[in-house]
Amino acid sequence: MTLRSGSRLERILHGTGFAVTAEVVPPRGADPAAVTEQAEALVGYADAVNVTDNPASSAHMSSLAGAALVARAGLEPVAQVTTRDRNRLAITADLLGAWALGARNVLCLTGDPVAGGDHPDATEVYDLDVLGLVRFAVGLRDRGELLSGKRIQDPPRFFVGVADVPLAERYDPGRLEAKIDAGADFVQTQIVYDVDALGAWAETVRQRGVFERAFVLVGVAPPRTAGTVRFIREHLPGVGVPDDVVRRMEGAGAAAEDEGVGLTVDIVRGLRRIEGVSGVHVMGLGHEEGVRRVIEEAGLLPRPPAP
Repeated sequence: MTLRSGSRLERILHGTGFAVTAEVVPPRGADPAAVTEQAEALVGYADAVNVTDNPASSAHMSSLAGAALVARAGLEPVAQVTTRDRNRLAITADLLGAWALGARNVLCLTGDPVAGGDHPDATEVYDLDVLGLVRFAVGLRDRGELLSGKRIQDPPRFFVGVADVPLAERYDPGRLEAKIDAGADFVQTQIVYDVDALGAWAETVRQRGVFERAFVLVGVAPPRTAGTVRFIREHLPGVGVPDDVVRRMEGAGAAAEDEGVGLTVDIVRGLRRIEGVSGVHVMGLGHEEGVRRVIEEAGLLPRPPAP
């Protein structure tokens, strides 16, 4: 792999081999302080932070505006872009604008179906599928080429990422390979609570050369209550929650929040022993304090300077 972008995240992955990303969720409102506060809480803890794009198909401040606020706060943003909400003109405009506002990474997503969100009658666009979006972002970076075939000067040079759900039922590794074939540089996975199952997945994709072709960051999330893990197990597709995790949280009683941090630290340590895993993506489920505690207690501080 060669360095393709101006991304701090990319340089850290090439330099140290283990990165930490986190997440900032723009608000359901227009107050920039909501983004700034989240970002400032993660400065020094994360190498880059995802800025979500209408998560769960519910209307929020744009990822583009959020990325600008995150960059202003001193963090490197990963701008999420879904194909659900945009045609190719809007995608082009957002990629050019995201780079101009400080984003050096883009996460290419399909997006959740609108039926589960707060605008169930909204029109889903899907002018491009996620593979087309990855190919476009890569072609724009490498050749300055628009989807029209025209060339532009000063194109954005994104570090291009995709998502994966490694523990989904009927998982198809060919889908991930197709995203990498399209040009994806890094992968962020859905939340993982079962390290053994993730290890078995890693063995499968290792044999297919995935770790040689892309950096893989595994998603983790500290639960605050036993109810949290039960809800995740029942309602979040592709997230397997072992019985012992549920029992551990149920047995913690009033100390459940501390227990959630502790079990997530154990998961991070287990993931670091899996050959090929290049980092963790720590999701706070709305609580940055848990993210900071996991990063601290897992021994992931201080974060290295970018080479």
